[in-house]
Amino acid sequence: MNTVVAPEALDALQLDLTHLLQQLPDRKHGALIYQTLETLVRIAEADADRLDWKILMGSLQDMHQAFSVFYPYRHTRKIAVFGSARTLETEPEYQMAKDVAQCMTQQGFMVMTGAGGGIMAAANQGAGRDASFGLNVHLPFEQTANPFIEGDPKLLQFKYFFTRKLFFLRETDGVIVFPGGFGTLDEAFESLTLIQTGKFGPAPLVLVDRSGGDYWQTWDRCVREQLLAKQLIGPDDPSIYSLTDRLDVACGAITKFYRVYHSSRYVQDQFVMRLKTELSDEDVAYLNDRFADLLSHDRIRKSSVLSPEIGDNTEHLPRLVFYFNQRQTGRLYQMIDQINEMGSLHPDQEHPEHK
Repeated sequence: MNTVVAPEALDALQLDLTHLLQQLPDRKHGALIYQTLETLVRIAEADADRLDWKILMGSLQDMHQAFSVFYPYRHTRKIAVFGSARTLETEPEYQMAKDVAQCMTQQGFMVMTGAGGGIMAAANQGAGRDASFGLNVHLPFEQTANPFIEGDPKLLQFKYFFTRKLFFLRETDGVIVFPGGFGTLDEAFESLTLIQTGKFGPAPLVLVDRSGGDYWQTWDRCVREQLLAKQLIGPDDPSIYSLTDRLDVACGAITKFYRVYHSSRYVQDQFVMRLKTELSDEDVAYLNDRFADLLSHDRIRKSSVLSPEIGDNTEHLPRLVFYFNQRQTGRLYQMIDQINEMGSLHPDQEHPEHK
């Protein structure tokens, strides 16, 4: 069914667009805004179906609300907690998820869940409302918001799974996964895939089970006996995740990851790793010797801020720059583990939750 746009609505939109176009030359991200508007015009000129427009509109609405909600918290690290919506409060995994979330918020992190029941409710309960986000998705069953996040302004309602997943991994600085069904395994494998292909992270991924549980041990055995043994993944790919059934190990895996390592990005074809403290020349020489296989050419070098990074909140941090071959993500994680064993930090730098 076609709907007619009211003339007054068209007039208001035309004024908004005219005002925006006049501002573009002075906007910080004017070129990107221009490209976005140009893309919308090209879609409008094409023979797009009504369903195409509904998908585009729903996606943009999902992203708009998420950008708005997350923006005030952009400098605080967040942990995504995944797990079954069907886990009962009486089960050990529920208490473990609650305790893990509480542990992380005590370290200054915030916690994101899918806003449902089970493990998600446990994590929101453990984190508390002030430190919780809920990323809900419209489903015909199971996915009403849990009471620990319901009604909170940090509860988001997504139309699509793909936009929900986008913001889970865009906003998170670590992933903790408890046992669950198809949805949980999908989230775990999506995280693994995006880490392996360099589309997400580096960030810690921790698979947590009840004390003495074998859910992830069985899963890991399958990965090693089928994927690794048959060379369907790289020999170091299991380094991108860790398994534990202990609270202290789960929390420590997150905080230790950000002990010295801060963040990274590409500047043209150079991989730039920001650190919280400068490494010694001897440490860098050791990294070059041990991790030379990570490099497509040249060496790992110390650096100050690169010109494209000037103006962001990391420009004061020391850096390592190198030409990463982009094939050995597991080895990159091993290098980050090594870097986190290096360097001495001033007490003011001991804030893994700040980014």
